[in-house]
Amino acid sequence: MKVAVLASGEGTNLQALLDCVHGRKGVEIVAVASDRLDARALVRAAAASVASAAFPLAEHEGRAARDAAMAGWIAGRGAELVVLAGYMQLLGAEFLGRFPNRVINVHPALLPAFPGLHAVEQALAYGVKVFGVTVHFVDEGVDTGPVILQRAVELPEAREPADVRGPLHAIEHELLPEAVRLIAGDAVGFDPRNPRRVVLER
Repeated sequence: MKVAVLASGEGTNLQALLDCVHGRKGVEIVAVASDRLDARALVRAAAASVASAAFPLAEHEGRAARDAAMAGWIAGRGAELVVLAGYMQLLGAEFLGRFPNRVINVHPALLPAFPGLHAVEQALAYGVKVFGVTVHFVDEGVDTGPVILQRAVELPEAREPADVRGPLHAIEHELLPEAVRLIAGDAVGFDPRNPRRVVLER
């Protein structure tokens, strides 16, 4: 299965994918795209000899045009799955329509709690003691797509975002590659009685 990865920043989740699934059991990362020219994820892609490109909004006539250009570039590399690994932009319906039920995202919270930006800060402000990570399919909403995998961690003493992000990053780096492995192995399906429910066969 050919995989494209979208990332906006450091690309640590991309690195986890490169380290854990790239070139294994038929999984190949064929493209890395970013909305930022200075994203370190692009450097990581180059180091792994993976095709990469930046699609800054300023170089396109609006978000739809940028998404169309990015979708065309990704499709041109044969991508069958698109993984949002710290990609900080919303994707429109036309992009998602190019890859139906084939776009996934990793989110630093136990959805449906704390969707959108600043999830860790939202959780801390709410005073929760249990944090977590969700990998989910992407739909047209904000972190509203069907859940593939989740994992929780108790951090009762956490007071600052830094207290939470380290443990969550470690979970992300395990959960996201696992989701890609499951999808590549045709082990992820949908419950016909409830299209929002993901069924896993491990």
